[in-house]
Amino acid sequence: MTCDRLVCAHCAAPVSEGRCPVCRASRERLQHQEGIFAGLTPAALIVLLVALVAVMVLVRGLAG
Repeated sequence: MTCDRLVCAHCAAPVSEGRCPVCRASRERLQHQEGIFAGLTPAALIVLLVALVAVMVLVRGLAG
């Protein structure tokens, strides 16, 4: 989950802006929970998957 669309219950501002201590703490907690692919969009993941398949096909073609 990203903090782009989250609204702080304390100050009613977007959490991504970090206007109050509650926002900043929530934003930091979320950043620590994110994995390596958390910031990627579904479209970017599809592009990576297609690129991986293309490399695999190329390697098989060169080896065989």
